[in-house]
Amino acid sequence: MKSLEEYNLWVVLGPTASGKTRLGVELADRFGGEIISADSRQVFRGMDLGTGKDLAEYGQVPFHLIDIAEPGSEFSVFAFQRRFFAAFADIRSRGQLPLLVGGTGLYLDAALRGYRMVEVPENPALRAELAALSDEHLRARLQALKPELHNRTDLEDRTRLVRAIEIAAGEAAAEKGFSPLPEIRPVVFGLRWDRSLLRRRITERLRARLEAGMIDEVRCLHEAGVSWQALEFYGLEYRFIARYLQNEIAYNDTFQKLNSAIHQFAKRQETWFRRMERQGVEIHWLAGAEDPLREALDVLGAGSG
Repeated sequence: MKSLEEYNLWVVLGPTASGKTRLGVELADRFGGEIISADSRQVFRGMDLGTGKDLAEYGQVPFHLIDIAEPGSEFSVFAFQRRFFAAFADIRSRGQLPLLVGGTGLYLDAALRGYRMVEVPENPALRAELAALSDEHLRARLQALKPELHNRTDLEDRTRLVRAIEIAAGEAAAEKGFSPLPEIRPVVFGLRWDRSLLRRRITERLRARLEAGMIDEVRCLHEAGVSWQALEFYGLEYRFIARYLQNEIAYNDTFQKLNSAIHQFAKRQETWFRRMERQGVEIHWLAGAEDPLREALDVLGAGSG
């Protein structure tokens, strides 16, 4: 067991509907912390019910990287990492405790494992060269540049393949000029649920969010100028509700298909967390259905009083 001073970042991760925000807020409230969100969709303003922001849960606890981008825009993992390190440094400079809370595996990895990233503009000459290559050759080229891909979906779409190669080539060229990253000494907590209980929580939360006006939220986003294509890109709630609003699927089908998709998403999150462990990230798993705060305090050696 280590002393609290040995950790300069506390992390709470878990699948969707696992209670990450509640535990993060409880820890932050008790230890004078501020939360940095690791959720790839909560960065967007106006995307509230669909992303499960639950801002009321934060109370007086300050939070970062929520509502910082316009809906319909893009927000990359590079942008997240840059903003994360800035928020981390700011919180530490004020003597407060940073808590990274979320379930987007790529964002968590970017923070904890220090991906080296650089902002890479479009390269017309490279794109012209790649245009003559088959998808198979593009995949081989990307895998040669990045043997351990962070995002396997880059292999499935030609446009994403080209952009991924462009980024990988740009990062390789800039690698020698990287400055040192801040030292991160994290303690990582993960919330674990029995699969049947988590499925029930996901379904109940989906019903509650639909009753609270999630369909109206998506309709308002579209009326404000967010295209159907952009909503499709944001996935899950936005994808299926956008299809419903375009009369492509009935309401009952919307609920059933969306519910199933969220269950599958939770499984993929759990797979990502196991991968993080295999790659050296120690995760202290807490029983979500019991008293995760007490378990976390025991790990920290802070007791339960």
